[in-house]
Amino acid sequence: MAAAAWAERLSVITVRTPDPAFDAMVNRWMLYQALACRMWARSALYQSSGAYGFRDQLQDVLAFVYAEPAVAREHLLRAAARQFVEGDVQHWWHPQSGRGVRTRFSDDLAWLPYVVDGYVKVTGDGAVLDEYVPFLTLRALEPHEHEVYDLPAVTDEHASVYEHCLRALRRACTTGAHGLPLIGIGDWNDGMSRVGVEGRGESVWLAWFLAATLRAFALHAAGRGDRAAAAELRAHADGYVQAAEAHGWDGDWYRRAFFDDGTPLGSRESDECRIDSIAQSWSVISGAGAPGRQARAMASMEEHLVREDERMLVLLTPPFDRTPHDPGYIKGYLPGVRENGAQYTHAALWAVLATALRGQGDRAFELYQMLNPLTHARTPEAVERYRVEPYVVAADVYTAAGQVGRGGWTWYTGSASWMYRVGLESILGFTRRGDTLRMDPCVPESWPEIGIEYRFGTATYAITVLRPADVRRAGAEVRMDGRLLDDGSIPLRDDGARHEVVVRPRGEPHPAESRP
Repeated sequence: MAAAAWAERLSVITVRTPDPAFDAMVNRWMLYQALACRMWARSALYQSSGAYGFRDQLQDVLAFVYAEPAVAREHLLRAAARQFVEGDVQHWWHPQSGRGVRTRFSDDLAWLPYVVDGYVKVTGDGAVLDEYVPFLTLRALEPHEHEVYDLPAVTDEHASVYEHCLRALRRACTTGAHGLPLIGIGDWNDGMSRVGVEGRGESVWLAWFLAATLRAFALHAAGRGDRAAAAELRAHADGYVQAAEAHGWDGDWYRRAFFDDGTPLGSRESDECRIDSIAQSWSVISGAGAPGRQARAMASMEEHLVREDERMLVLLTPPFDRTPHDPGYIKGYLPGVRENGAQYTHAALWAVLATALRGQGDRAFELYQMLNPLTHARTPEAVERYRVEPYVVAADVYTAAGQVGRGGWTWYTGSASWMYRVGLESILGFTRRGDTLRMDPCVPESWPEIGIEYRFGTATYAITVLRPADVRRAGAEVRMDGRLLDDGSIPLRDDGARHEVVVRPRGEPHPAESRP
């Protein structure tokens, strides 16, 4: 029964490309890792608490919107219910008791509207915004406290998911001396726990992330007729973008943050961590960075953070070691381990995503395959070097002296869900929007075709994309069951039928196609 259930969910989408190592990970292993280990077990050799992390499982569920949308929806409501009345959230909590930590992390709460937006875009399930869930209450942190572990009370105050998202964004929109959001005791990188420990440090990455989330959620506000909220969110986003461009640009790349005393981090002035990957990739992912600077920032990322010979994309360089500016517990890791200058795969996948968004299909796939664990176990020598399971994504791969290329923390990592999405959505171009589907591939020039079989309810869509790199350049001509689709969008209908879809470059001569 279990094997049959897994076969059913893992076959909702089946991809076919010229690279079997890519296909094996996308078709089986990454979705299994994300759902079985991260979502359901929440446990592995390296972490066995069973707790939910607020930002962690929220990001994971965006990989489930095709095969297990009900799991994704259920978790959106679960996460929204872990929000305090003030708008901040539990960084993590134990579901059996509700006990968890209230913290000063600056990004956790903003992942709720980010993921809600992503879920609604793909599924078309806008009704989730009107679901009502409660808030929590707990004593506020004292000025000297960075976090507190306690059992909050569930309040009688309920609000729609839409209102929960607005409250999260309003709480997240802080401003420091440079007009950038405050980093708190860490943003996405928990280990940068002392950059803003005094309450004045700022995050350039968070400016990009918030700009993207604010602008996306403003569309939901406008769609509901909440014009005041839409204008408010857009104004905050515009302010962050202006601040990132005015104070975040370092000349060849974007800075990562500012310490409490105003010293830049991720700058050529920095003795350590002169460049950090995510400030570059999110200037592209957010769509907010100035186009010329996006290009220069990504070129700098390639120059300083991609290790071609070792086939790794590192998070930052040089690692923290002796700097007098204490960034936090990240410095407690040996140089070249985990976030401290190793490949941190979650961030590396954002670099791949940014590369694909820039239309660089050959390079995006090369970088993706550097991260594919199957490519790190092709020879006995590679196995001896990598030393961890080659069929699940590793959270980190070491660059430490004597351990270069050795895999670190495996199984329990959000990298699995991001790797699934980047492979399917960003590289193969599988883009569902409610009841329509488009193909916008960003793949190697040499690929003659790709195939995707998608089971939508009781219907099956067998999609072949011919000369996919040309499709991206010229646009797509799409035929379904022999009929030309004028706008290139594939209508999704749960009709029990099998539909044959052929996508080819627009304007290209083709033989007549008959109905199967």
